[in-house]
Amino acid sequence: MLSALTRLSRPVALAVCAVPVVGLFVAAAFAPLPYVVAVPGPTADVLGSDKGKPVITVTGAPVRETEGQLRMTTIRATGPSSTMRLHELVDHWFKTDQAVMPKEAVYSSGGSDEEIEKHNLEEMAKSQSAAAEAALGYLHKDPKDVKVELNLADVGGPSAGLLFSLGVVNKLDGDGSGGDLTGGRSIAGTGTITADGTVGAVGGVALKTQAARRDGASVFLVPKAECADARSELPEGLRLVPVTSLTDAVNSLRALKRGEDVPSC
Repeated sequence: MLSALTRLSRPVALAVCAVPVVGLFVAAAFAPLPYVVAVPGPTADVLGSDKGKPVITVTGAPVRETEGQLRMTTIRATGPSSTMRLHELVDHWFKTDQAVMPKEAVYSSGGSDEEIEKHNLEEMAKSQSAAAEAALGYLHKDPKDVKVELNLADVGGPSAGLLFSLGVVNKLDGDGSGGDLTGGRSIAGTGTITADGTVGAVGGVALKTQAARRDGASVFLVPKAECADARSELPEGLRLVPVTSLTDAVNSLRALKRGEDVPSC
């Protein structure tokens, strides 16, 4: 083959060599790729109600009236079984209100649509349990005496953990001195949480900041490791506050209410 090419003129030889390359590009353009397109999703106030039922119900201890909002944020992505092709992804790539993400970053468990939905709901249930334990541990309350029930339908995954914990703290203790932890503001955020109160990173932060601002939030609590992502498409009027733990988050909200300096990304 090589000797045959050497006998051809340079333009003809280049054309012959280009045929398989063009074929590869054509194949890539129409082959399904392992990516999804995500957009800002709905937000929910964990201090409020969902489908007529309080998101947070506490029994075994006095519960205070709350002010302001604590909004958990989500993204909405094309389904795990959907197929995306190169020309479709290019259409979405440069839009600031959308993100092209590896499918495994959104649907890490793999499997069918039904299996992934089941996994996400299980992750939400684990997150709620850890959030309640973290909040009660922070407040030094015995979980045998104080029971927390968390209810938020149609939302999966663990990324609302931090906001659930803050909601429990606010309902039981407020800012610790008789006032509301939110200071009457609409506070939004994201982050997983462990039973010991450690805040972990999540995906789609830049889209979640857009969802937060769209729904009226002025402050966004973000896992510290994701500050750069949060800044990348930060909406005007939204203040980023980095956190690494539930204690960080509570202290920052207390300081914010008092008009003191708080960390920023």
